[in-house]
Order: sequence, then C-alpha cells, then structure tokens
Amino acid sequence: MKLHIEHFTLPHFRRHTVALAALALCSGSAFAIQPFTVKDIRVEGLQRTEAGTVFSYLPVKVGEVFDDAKSTTAIKSLYATGFFKDIQIEEQDGVLVVLLEERPTIAGVDFTGTKEFEKDALIKALKDIGIGESKIFDKATVDRAEQELKKQYLSKGLYGMQITTTITPVERNRVKVTFAVDEGEIAKIAQIKIIGNKAFSDGELRDVMALNTPTWFSWYTKADQYSKQKLSGDIEAIRSFYQNRGYLEMQILSSQIAITTDKKEIYITINLVEGEKYTVSDVKLEGEMFGREDELASLMLLKKNDVYNAARLTESTKRISERLGNFGYAFANVSANPILNKEKKEVAFAVAVDPGKRVYVRRINLAGNTKTRDEVIRREFRQFEGSWYDGEKIKASRDRVERLSYFGDVKLETPEVATSADEVDISLTVTEKPTGNLTFGAGYSNAEKLTLTGSISQANAFGSGDTIGLEMNTSRMNRTIALSHFDPYFTDDGISRSLEGYLRTTRPIIGSIGDYKVQTTGGNIRFGVPFSEVDTIFFGIGVERTTVDAYLSSPSRYLKYIATYGKNVSKDPTDPLYGVGSATTNAFPFTVAWQRDSRDSVMTPSVGRYQRANLEVAAIGDMKYYRAIYNAQYFKPVYRSVVLALNGEFDYGHGLNGNPYPIFKNFYAGGIGSVRGYEPSSLGTKDPNGDSLGGASRVIGNIELQVPFPGADKSLRWFTFLDGGQVFDEGQKMQFKDLRFGTGIGISWISPVGPLKLSFGRALNAKPEDKKQTFQFQMGTGF
Repeated sequence: MKLHIEHFTLPHFRRHTVALAALALCSGSAFAIQPFTVKDIRVEGLQRTEAGTVFSYLPVKVGEVFDDAKSTTAIKSLYATGFFKDIQIEEQDGVLVVLLEERPTIAGVDFTGTKEFEKDALIKALKDIGIGESKIFDKATVDRAEQELKKQYLSKGLYGMQITTTITPVERNRVKVTFAVDEGEIAKIAQIKIIGNKAFSDGELRDVMALNTPTWFSWYTKADQYSKQKLSGDIEAIRSFYQNRGYLEMQILSSQIAITTDKKEIYITINLVEGEKYTVSDVKLEGEMFGREDELASLMLLKKNDVYNAARLTESTKRISERLGNFGYAFANVSANPILNKEKKEVAFAVAVDPGKRVYVRRINLAGNTKTRDEVIRREFRQFEGSWYDGEKIKASRDRVERLSYFGDVKLETPEVATSADEVDISLTVTEKPTGNLTFGAGYSNAEKLTLTGSISQANAFGSGDTIGLEMNTSRMNRTIALSHFDPYFTDDGISRSLEGYLRTTRPIIGSIGDYKVQTTGGNIRFGVPFSEVDTIFFGIGVERTTVDAYLSSPSRYLKYIATYGKNVSKDPTDPLYGVGSATTNAFPFTVAWQRDSRDSVMTPSVGRYQRANLEVAAIGDMKYYRAIYNAQYFKPVYRSVVLALNGEFDYGHGLNGNPYPIFKNFYAGGIGSVRGYEPSSLGTKDPNGDSLGGASRVIGNIELQVPFPGADKSLRWFTFLDGGQVFDEGQKMQFKDLRFGTGIGISWISPVGPLKLSFGRALNAKPEDKKQTFQFQMGTGF
C-alpha cells in the first residue's frame, strides 16, 4: 500500500504535510515528498518539554534541505525520547512545522487495600522503575509494575490476590495512578510429601525445613506460608542433611507445587534419590605447602574411616585457605577432589593446595565516618599498610571496629589493585549511629515507692572515641550523682584511662523503723593495659569519704558500725544510746582486675566468652577491707539463630586486721541483673522495716535461651530464663538451700534511647519474708 499525500494551496501560503509518522513507520509506506530548503523551524504543542530539546533531535538546520530520509529520522528520534504520544511534521511555505502531543505526567501514585507491604515502601519501589510523581506516564511500564506487584504478593503466599489499576486524568495533562489491591487470604501449606527417602523418615527431614504445615505457633513463625525462596532453602537444607551423613550422591530430582482451586491450600511434593552411604578411605594433601604439611593436615576435620560429611570437608578446606591467608596468600585455592569406590562404598579425597602469589596490602581506605575521626578507626586495625595480607588480623580489625559500638553497620572489602598482581586494598565502610544516651525512667515498688532515674552520656564524644557521662538517680532511699570520663587510648599503645567522681546518699523513709543515713563522696582513676587481643589488666586507686548517721531506730549493724568508727558516741551495748551518732571514715581503695572478652558483640553477643576478675583492697585509712568479684559469661548458638547465654558471678568481701566489713560496701541481689521474680535488691537479711541490708558475699547464676524476632532488628529478642542467687552476711555459711530461684520470659532490645529489658518472672521457692515482683523493667546495660 502506498499512501499518497496531495499538495494544495491556501491563500497567501502553501501547506504541505510531510509525514504521518506512526502509520508510515509501521506500514513501511514511503512518502514521495518534494524536498525543500528549510527557511525556519517552528515547534507547536509543547507544555513541559523545552523547544531546544526538540531541536537537538532534528537532523536538519535552517538553510538545509529536508527530505523523506530526514523526516523518518526525525520522527524516530522524537518517538525514542518517550516524551510524545503523537508527532506530525508539516511544511508551510518553506517553514518546517513540528506538531507534538506530549505524553501525560504522573500526578501521584496511590495504593488501597495493602496490608502485607508498607505503602511508602511500595511507592518508593515503583519510583525506582519509573512509576512516580512527575514521571512520564507509560502504560507499558504501569503494566510491568502491576505484574511485579503480583509476583511480590505471590511470594508471600497470597495467591488469591487481585490488583485493579485505575488511570484518572487530572488537569494540566496529568494522570493519577491508583493500584487497588484485594490481598485475599494467605494460602496455607496443607501437606509436605517427600518421596524416595528410606534412611530418614519424613519427620526427620521436615525438621530441617523452614516450611511446615500449620501449628499452634505458626502465627508467629509464618512457617505455614509458602514462598519460593524458602522452598529453595529447604531443598538445600535437605541436601546438606544427607551429605553431612554420608550420602555423597544424594540428589533432589524435582519439587512440585499444587494449589487448590480456591487458592487457600498448597501441597508440596519433593522427589529425591538417596544413593549409597560412603565412608572416607583416605585424605591426602597435595601441592605447595611451604613445609607446613603437618600443620595444614591438622586442620582437616574429615579423617580416614569417618562417615563422609560435606560440612566438615568444606570447613576443612576453608580453614586451610584461611591459614594460608594469614601468611599473605589471600587468594589461595584449596579444592577437594573425590575418588569414588562404589563397590566398597568408600571415597578418598585428594586435597589440592594452590597458594598462589603472596599478596600485600597497599592502602587502607575508610568511608562513611562523617563524625568519627580516622585515627579512632585506624588505631583498631591490626593489619598494617605495606605488610603482607593476614586474614586473621583483618578479621580482628573489623571485629574491633564493630565492638566500638559507634557504628550501625561495618563492611570490609579487599579489592584487588588493578595495576598490580600482588596487592590489595582494604576498604572499610561504616555507617555512623547516634552514640549519645539520654535516659529517664520511673518505677514504683513497695519499698522505695516512686523511683526516678536519669542519666546522660556521650560515647565517641566529638568523634574522639572518648566517653563522658553524667549520671543522676533519685528515689526515696537512694540518690546518686556521678561524673565520668573514659579515654580508651590514653597512650598510643592502647593503655586506657578512666576518671570518676561521685556523691551517693542512702537513707530509708524518714521517720520509719530502721532510719539511718549513708553519704559517700569519692573518686577514682584507673588504667587498663591490654596484653593480648582479648585480655586486659586494670589497676587504679581511689579515695572515699563516708559519713554514716545512726539513730535510735537504726538497724543494729549500723549502730555497731558507729560504735566502732564514731567519736563521742557510746560504745557500751547495754547503753540505750549505744551507737547513736555519726561516724566519718576515709578509705583509699586500690583495685586490680583482669578481663578477657572474646564476644562477637558487646551489645548483642551470640558467640564467645567474657570473664572479669576484680580485687579491691583498702589497707590505708580508717576502713580496712577487701572485696573480690568474679564474673563469667558464655554465649553459644544452639540452633540456627537461637543463642544459649550463661552468666555466673561470685562476690566476696571481708574486713582486714579485725575490722568489720563496711556495711555500705554490701552486695545486693534480686531483680533484673541477678534473680528475677523478686524485687530489686530485696534478698538477704532484712532490717526492721523489711528492707534488705545486703550481704558481704553473693552468688548469682543465670541461664537464658535467646530467640530473635524474624525479620526484626537483630537486637530485638525474646528469651526464657532461669535465675538463682542469694546474698550472705559476713561469716555466714553459704548453703544451697538458702538460694532463691526464679523463672520466666522476657524481651530485650537495643532501642534508640538505650538497651531495654522487660521480664515476666515467677519466684520458685520464695519464703514468707521475701518480696516478689512479677513484672520488671530495666533501661541500661546488664545481663
């Protein structure tokens, strides 16, 4: 078909339609137009697009000849911009006229009926693919967006969902795009069937799968909701389960998904072939090992006569590769080649070791530390520039930076240097997070009535790595104000220094039974000296001035203390005014401590150990005593991301040279941080008012099973616990029957305002004199 366009004449000017673009391009028709010399170019119909943009796509300028070829080129170029839905080119007495109709822009995107996804997140995601406010409207793009939304809902198991897209024209050549979503009901997994398994039962295999049929806990785990990603992970889990138990040739043949017509139930079928169970007949290392054959062989976890285990084999090659990486061979290749003997059902492995070239670290690059000074991060690095690559030191460097707790995210990469075959750079990227901590809390108990607490601290102050703090606590019994400063690098070689000054006052309810007052003013300086990556020794000295006031109603131990240290007071126990008065004492306690910390995180540990032993001795001054504290913690993953956390503490204090142990140095137990289910600091001997006086020694034990919330912040965990502990008077024999126990559940979270911990506990063996408390809340650190 050939389209013919006639020439016609109007008064005073000649008008000639040069092209009807879309029809001509699609039909292959040719326009036989009369070429003409362009006297001028005029663009009509523009509302948003600049005329200069159109001129830039035209293959002709004023004074040049315009013909069929240039017409076709111009129309194709303008259509390719995506700005226009209709294009016409005309000639009017030598003037080239370009008539354009612009595509509408999107005035806004909205969603209705969405519950599974956040509306703002959907709007942002669509904007990234071209559907958003002020974007050019394209129906094809909207259709693709609709299909992508459907895929996302299907991945959540919402097979009955429907999406209706509405395009509403608005003023100024704009449209509003609305996605109306009917999510329907989530399809549940009705059955998981496994075919071909003989060595292991269906139940054993389903136990390793994340997907499951509905249970009473499915509302939380969502395990009964099918997703393609979860099924892929489960197939790999089943394969690993077999290969870690000797089934080297196990294969997953297929997996089928069937859904009922009402789209409410899903049936999953997995077909597999187990194969034979293999044992290891031999393991040999081959290749360049620099005389370290025995050392590298000792890293093999899979030994001769073992049942084949894929996880152990993989871990073995990884350990050898990492060990070579510690000597600079960053790109060492260690591969295990199996040699099967199917008749004997045995497999031998030839482990090929190829260290490659020794690699050096050219430069350490930091990024993302907009507040923290470079030196604060660099001083944590154990890998140095110009030294050979050491994988262990690089990992330790990253872990040390993360343990600073200044950053929300720490990423480390080792890109190769493009211009060198034996050099890499270390690129560390951090994300700053707020390190200031302003807290305010309130509580209520029968003993202390209203309790108000507040504190302010700033870690990494001014990006220096130092921590400064002001703490203020007040209640009807206790008041504290303390100032502190901690410099983790007081010297360049990592010796830390901490300074603290404080004023503490303790007084029960004025006028009540058991009235007394203790006021302590003091300060201390302490230094920490690291002697390994995980070990630090601390030593320091302090000064304390303590004033104790006792009254006729004061507990006997306070009267005895005044009689011992007070002046101008009765020291005769038969005197009615025995011990009534005031005593002021001075002490200069010297402290020495050892700490070992191999936890993967200070705030949310999941693996590692923590130990601390502290000895405080006051041999100079009015008071002479010593107190020893030992605390140990242990963290270990026991199942996937479930963590077992153990905590134990033993504290002991005693007077020196026949002096009594100072009562205001007593230890306390009860509440979060010791024995939950009992009121804070309520265990032990009571005063006449029923309040605990603490004890000279203490035993605490805690067991927690910590489980993270799926899809939430990794620091948000729920836990179940068993606590035990007690405090004992000086000279009192510690007996198991005197311990108090509590159990319960709780939630912990590193919130934007600080660490939070809530627990619901039940006292297991409380005595009539014990004060129980079910709900407890703590903001701050602590186990």
